Amino acid sequence: MDKSIYRALLPLVRDKEQMDRLLNYANARIEIARKQLEITRDHHRMIELQGAVAELRRLETLRDEVIEGSK
Repeated sequence: MDKSIYRALLPLVRDKEQMDRLLNYANARIEIARKQLEITRDHHRMIELQGAVAELRRLETLRDEVIEGSK
């Protein structure tokens, strides 16, 4: 990814309050996806939901990724 993108995200990940809000949002979305996974019977939908959860979990490491990528 381009360094300018990482640098643009630095203010977000350096601000603890904003980062906490983002992580709270991600965790809420993960819970929604998990509930949908429990009730869906469509195999393709399961794969989509698993991918969504995986991407949302990546937000947990966003701070480290942005700081490293901006160097």
